[in-house]
Amino acid sequence: MTLFIGLISGTSIDGIDAALATFAEGKARVLTTCHEPYPSDLRRSLLALCEAESAVLDDLFTADVMVGECFAHAANRLIDQSAATRSEIRAIGSHGQTIRHAPLAPHPYTVQLGDPNVIAERTGIATVADLRRRDLAAGGQGAPLAPAFHAFALAPESGTRAVINIGGIANVTLTTSGGSPVTGYDTGPGNVLMDGWIRREQGADFDHDGAWAASGEILPGLLETLSDDPYFRTAPPKSTGRERFNLAWVQPHLRRGMRPVDVQRTLCELSACTIADAILRQRPAVDDVLVCGGGVHNRTLIDRLRQLLAPRPVDSTMRLGLDPDWLEAVAFAWLAARTLAGEAGNLPAVTGATHPVILGGVYAPSIKRPSGHPMRRGLEPAAPSATG
Repeated sequence: MTLFIGLISGTSIDGIDAALATFAEGKARVLTTCHEPYPSDLRRSLLALCEAESAVLDDLFTADVMVGECFAHAANRLIDQSAATRSEIRAIGSHGQTIRHAPLAPHPYTVQLGDPNVIAERTGIATVADLRRRDLAAGGQGAPLAPAFHAFALAPESGTRAVINIGGIANVTLTTSGGSPVTGYDTGPGNVLMDGWIRREQGADFDHDGAWAASGEILPGLLETLSDDPYFRTAPPKSTGRERFNLAWVQPHLRRGMRPVDVQRTLCELSACTIADAILRQRPAVDDVLVCGGGVHNRTLIDRLRQLLAPRPVDSTMRLGLDPDWLEAVAFAWLAARTLAGEAGNLPAVTGATHPVILGGVYAPSIKRPSGHPMRRGLEPAAPSATG
């Protein structure tokens, strides 16, 4: 049995999701998963790098190595928790940690930290990384990449299905039976604004179950103003990130007397409305909806999506046997398998690339395969924490 590991830390920057999977007989099978929180000082540095006008080069390159060490530790921990041997694992697919995404810049670029040389050296396993920039070189936006995997693992037997991945940024995949072209795009903020606001106002990393938002009221004027951002009216292909949707984007529209809890409820409504509108505008005849990503645990957000998308059923991907918390990590394991097989991993209809391309570079393991390397001193993993 040939196995692959997928590693990703999303826009929420809460830590690394690691998944061990196999893709035999046209199906994704997840064997083992784990989550590795970032050390708190590294997380603070990454958040600062994401939102800084300019990054200090020493900070940037140091973070690249530190994130690589953390990703390698997550992979080694995953292997230790599994029943697999290293010789069974063909490759690691490492997404890395995005800190800047600028597909519409005069010279388009996207930056993911997590040095793959470190990952390959610490694990002794071939590592496929830098999975977005080849698509940019081919004229695409380098994102989203998950729709190709969604089409592989979650395509409906009949009709049309929407798959919503709600991380920091939300993206949607529209896939149909019968081999029709797959479409997908970033819809805008998922959890990123809600997480940032509750962190600022209450010191929490996320709104557990969406309970704080549920206790507030929608501010119609604020919702209307935020919803007027041109991104939401832009036709796909399109992708975005923290560099656009962050609290600095919200701040100019806040007014004296607004209760913080009402701002949280409004930010939740913004995510729900822009996700639902993006689906209904592109494919109003969608038959059902599956949700994955940390946002699946925000009951207020999911309840609003069910209301806005009714009568279409809205369920988590667990309905098809794929845990919504690990789907994106599994997607990057699958993309690594595609790269090693010499097969394209992008969908030009999604990213806007001029043609399909093989994604990423392959970083070979050491000639002598180690049983695993400890992390360098000072980079021991943080204590586990809940994610959202």
